[in-house]
Amino acid sequence: MDCTTSYLSYNSTQAFSKIVTDYLQQSDLLKPFYEHAPTVEGIRAAIDHRKKINTNRTLLVNTIQKQYSGLPISEKVKTNIDLLLKENVFTVTTAHQPNIFTGPLYFIYKIMHAVKLAEELTLQFPDNQFVPVYYMGSEDADLEELGTIHIGGQSLIWNTKQTGAVGRMKVDQSFLQMMNTIEGQIGVLPFGNELIELYKASYTEGKLIQQATLELVNQLFAAYGVVVLMPDQAELKAAFSSVIQKELLEQFSRPIVEHTAASISLNYKVQASGRAINLFYLIDNHRERIELNAEGQYEINALNLVFSKEEMLQELANYPERFSPNVILRGVFQEMILPNIAFIGGGGELAYWLELKNVFKAVNIPYPVLVLRNSFLVIEKTQKEKLAKLAFSEIDLFADSSELINRTVKANSNHQLSLINELTAIDLLYQQLQNLSGAIDVSLVDHVIAIKSKAIKKVEQLEKKMLRAEKEKFQMAIQQITQLKSSLFPGNHLQERHDNFSIFYSKYGNHWLRFIHQASQGLRQAFGIIYID
Repeated sequence: MDCTTSYLSYNSTQAFSKIVTDYLQQSDLLKPFYEHAPTVEGIRAAIDHRKKINTNRTLLVNTIQKQYSGLPISEKVKTNIDLLLKENVFTVTTAHQPNIFTGPLYFIYKIMHAVKLAEELTLQFPDNQFVPVYYMGSEDADLEELGTIHIGGQSLIWNTKQTGAVGRMKVDQSFLQMMNTIEGQIGVLPFGNELIELYKASYTEGKLIQQATLELVNQLFAAYGVVVLMPDQAELKAAFSSVIQKELLEQFSRPIVEHTAASISLNYKVQASGRAINLFYLIDNHRERIELNAEGQYEINALNLVFSKEEMLQELANYPERFSPNVILRGVFQEMILPNIAFIGGGGELAYWLELKNVFKAVNIPYPVLVLRNSFLVIEKTQKEKLAKLAFSEIDLFADSSELINRTVKANSNHQLSLINELTAIDLLYQQLQNLSGAIDVSLVDHVIAIKSKAIKKVEQLEKKMLRAEKEKFQMAIQQITQLKSSLFPGNHLQERHDNFSIFYSKYGNHWLRFIHQASQGLRQAFGIIYID
């Protein structure tokens, strides 16, 4: 069993935003919004900058070791945790919420990209070492997103009554019922039971989702040395308290982001604008907004809580874990507690990180190199055979099904289905009629134009009817195209943004993770097509 990978430019797929493709091409329009380019030279500059900033490595390592206490740890993970104490060791980080059962495929791709980039940088910069880190966004409260997965064409939803930060939720009976459903789907596959046992060991009733996710990722990526960090910890929040206090007292981040967003919006869609206070109040099963009222008091309306300035600062001193940064400050927290060089994120993440450079500067936190995460389309043997039979190129796959169907019918029909020449002739005819009638009475020109418009519309309708009639002869090919597209682009989404990894792992086991590692690239940015033979 093996795989081969070919690569396409992101731009050629037409599946990524202009801000992403411009960033990859290092457009001058975006250079003011990041610190270092995603190149070897940019990495070198980021290392030099990072060395000038102290990171509390002892706090970091102690916190990580406490998180892993009692868990089986591979020698590679243990070594990487210990390495973080050294001043010449830096992290390559990707961040993601604790989606149940890892969520969409790109969860796996992001983490493996961090592995590959860390490996490449360790070779390119032999005086330093690099550790891949998965930074868990466990404080996210979007259960609708984090609690839904798609396996084998079926959508599974965690119907729990729990609220608040998803990472703080517990595995309940509803969750275990989902696991039983998954077992029914994958248990018959070669490695299905292996994966189910891994799920059952990680997701036990009453365990926090963030803890279960740590254990699952630890098992999946043990051989690759991935270190998982759960930042929802009082000691880490305490280290971040100076930034939290600055935000509470000065609301410093919003005007910075608004100014940057205004500049970016001249050429691109703005991703995130922030709030007056970019912090949530996190307690028990709640994650609620902190707002400043007209009297200068801090309100958490959903909890009917009101704090004076002094009371809020005392709350921060006593309970730093109750303060949760939102999307504007989350990255600052991450980069403050990690000796990080590069941040790997998806297109949406890169778009909002480009708004944040000056927020980092305001609190003297190094801004990392931004690297677009690897993207893949996995094509299995039967799908590859269909692709060859239909004579589609890899780029063709990214076209709409209707376009592919029309192209196939026109290419294989024995009849003329395009009336472009006839439409050109009609255009010439009516141009002559305009000239003739206009010479007699200029008011007749508008009448000729109206007749021309009707004639062209009728011919275009005829062309569509001819194509529709011819399609009836190609039902088998149309069915094959529809099936291929729906299997590779479920719901008209990129496969990686929809499907869960469970089916692939259940078919190929750890080989599948090896395929992703093999196909992953560090700083080279391209969309990978993985063929599993």
